[in-house]
Amino acid sequence: MPRRMLKGPQGFTLIELMIVVAIIGVLAAVAIPNFMRYQAKARQAEAKLALGDIWLRAHLYSEINNGSFAVADVAVLEYVVAGTPRYSYWYAVGGTPTAIPGGSTATSPCDVNSAPTGIAVSAGAFTAGARGNIDSDSTCDDWIINDLRNISNTVDDVAD
Repeated sequence: MPRRMLKGPQGFTLIELMIVVAIIGVLAAVAIPNFMRYQAKARQAEAKLALGDIWLRAHLYSEINNGSFAVADVAVLEYVVAGTPRYSYWYAVGGTPTAIPGGSTATSPCDVNSAPTGIAVSAGAFTAGARGNIDSDSTCDDWIINDLRNISNTVDDVAD
């Protein structure tokens, strides 16, 4: 009985497998940091959306109260924090930054129980804020919005 010849080598060589692993490693080295940055920016959207809602509620309150943004209690803004927030939200009551109930209360590694710098209110103007930790380091992510709807990221937790 004659022997049959194999049709050719089967499988992959070690070199081919090492080249594939190296290519996957390079792609992961580029993709993973970009994905992490993208996730962090998406988490910051929570603060921007919430501050926009607080801005709207402050203006509605102002329309009813002769143009005054000054509130006796943050409850009159009727802002309800949805879900499990990463941020605490702040509005000044009697000149003192006051946390809006329902926001994050995390104290480690970044203490969100203190207001971002610049939270203020007067009869004709206000500045509200948000403070959170989006990437589990000791730097807080701070946002503020004023009555003119200028929103700014005063401390960027993504940039560090």
